[in-house]
Amino acid sequence: MEIQYVYMKKRAEFGRQCNFTDRQAELHVDVTPDESIGKSFVEKNPVDMSVQCSQAMSEHEVNTERFETETRGINHIEGGWPKDVNPAEIEQVMRFRKKVEKDELYMQTIQQLGSVMEHCIKQNNAVNIYEEYFSEVEVDQGEEVPSAKTINVFRDPNEIKRSVTNLSWYPDGARKLAVAYSTIEFQKASSETSLDSYIWDIENPNKPELTLKPVSPLVCLEYNPKDPHILIGSCYNGQIAFWDTRKGSQPCDTTPIEHSHRDPAYKTIWLHSKTGTECFSASTDGQVLWWDTRKLGEPTEQLVLDLAKKGDINNAQGASVLEYEATLPTKFMVGTEQGAVISCNRKAKTPQEKIVSTFTGHHGPVYALQRNPFFPKNFLTVGDWTARIWSEDIRESSVMWTKYHMAYLTDACWSPIRPSVFFTTKMDGTLDVWDLLLKQNDPVLGLQVCDESLHSLRIQDQGRYIACGSSSGTTTLLQLSDSLYTLQRNEKTLVTAMFERETKREKILESRHREMRLKERGKSSADKDDHEEDHGGEDDEDLVARAEKEFFDMIEAGKKEFEAKEQQMQQEAEEKRGNTPEKDDSSEKRDEENGEKNK
Repeated sequence: MEIQYVYMKKRAEFGRQCNFTDRQAELHVDVTPDESIGKSFVEKNPVDMSVQCSQAMSEHEVNTERFETETRGINHIEGGWPKDVNPAEIEQVMRFRKKVEKDELYMQTIQQLGSVMEHCIKQNNAVNIYEEYFSEVEVDQGEEVPSAKTINVFRDPNEIKRSVTNLSWYPDGARKLAVAYSTIEFQKASSETSLDSYIWDIENPNKPELTLKPVSPLVCLEYNPKDPHILIGSCYNGQIAFWDTRKGSQPCDTTPIEHSHRDPAYKTIWLHSKTGTECFSASTDGQVLWWDTRKLGEPTEQLVLDLAKKGDINNAQGASVLEYEATLPTKFMVGTEQGAVISCNRKAKTPQEKIVSTFTGHHGPVYALQRNPFFPKNFLTVGDWTARIWSEDIRESSVMWTKYHMAYLTDACWSPIRPSVFFTTKMDGTLDVWDLLLKQNDPVLGLQVCDESLHSLRIQDQGRYIACGSSSGTTTLLQLSDSLYTLQRNEKTLVTAMFERETKREKILESRHREMRLKERGKSSADKDDHEEDHGGEDDEDLVARAEKEFFDMIEAGKKEFEAKEQQMQQEAEEKRGNTPEKDDSSEKRDEENGEKNK
């Protein structure tokens, strides 16, 4: 049955406001029950019904295409002159300007823009938009919990992933990052492995800004602090090359292989010179070579890291890391594969005098070496499972050190803003932040950057950004919290007192150990003199004969002792069997009688 009810309304009343009034209910349809229809239904018992109270929802997945951005620039030069006007001719330019200035449209435009420009100038004079209103207010950052967050991730664009061997920040602000890629394990390198390294824009992780194409994989890449367009790189085959980013991807010049290092040149550093073209490199072949990028045909100077000071390259220690501080232009330090740190002086008169002192304390190669930017006498090293802080006044031992970690340490660096903060990376993919004023036994912050081992570490000059490179070619850019790059109140004074206290403590311990060694040496020499007096009348032949006799007597005594033990064991075994010597005689007699009867 279909129920309909038609509402009638005039066309003129459409769109008017509805006015509701109360009235009695009206019955439009009344359907009476029909008992005959009820007989055709069957009662359902029990009745199962499912009720869903939650809102019905559906799940959809969409995979969008990756959007790649590209940065382009425009070089604008003066133009817009008519063809008949030569901008180089002053008379033609002046004639054309007078012609334009007489135009009414030009005058109207200048008057219109002049009022707008005058308003902007008055506004700038009234309000200083660069004024810092709270510059004198000291902000206490001590209570803030140290933290860091990931800003960007740059991945090796090649199919065969390589390790990030070195990182270098662009000198003029944190805008670019130069990353060197190389396969450190020579056995895993294949002919299909790419040799390229890249310069990344930190705002664009999709595509590198520039590709550097060396002759061999780069193990080190450094920006020139005086010219941000120049980079120096050291290769896995020992060659040194430099690039000018304005000239493209190919190196401008490369050292000849016969005058280069014999092993990978793991570190190259720019020197603080007037020309800004001098640098030096170190390699595991035991050499430190000085170069000038204006002429890379051969090194300008050479130093062999032979601790015997004989200049023998066969006995030289392989260099794994270099350290150079611009405030100390004649001094530099070298970390070796043998776990030692060699302090050198470039301006010494002879090669033997260039090696000044040696610091030993690590059980493995030194992978990181850096002086404290505020206290150049103290330097940080990383090797084996610890990070150590040294003082140039003490050579026997480090003044401070971390605990032994479960994972191997791979790199470290000081904070350029805070003298008490330094960073370390480990093979388990962890970045540790240390603050010596808060904790000395444990890091104040530990971050699991990735699942692979971290290989390299570099902090930006302002101390806000830090980049970590992994063994799978991933470079992670982190931003530190304000407390980690803001100088605390009296921090320099407190760190100075701490370093002086620890240095004094180590000096006291060192003098105490020296006294104990002298006493032991005196006691051993006295015992040796007494022994020589007892045997002073014997010559060499008598000593040899007496030694041989004592040796053979010891052997005979050992043989007799062994035979006695063996005989005792045999007797115990016979007693256990119940066979005494008398029973053995009677059994022999019985055997003889039986033999005669048989005959």
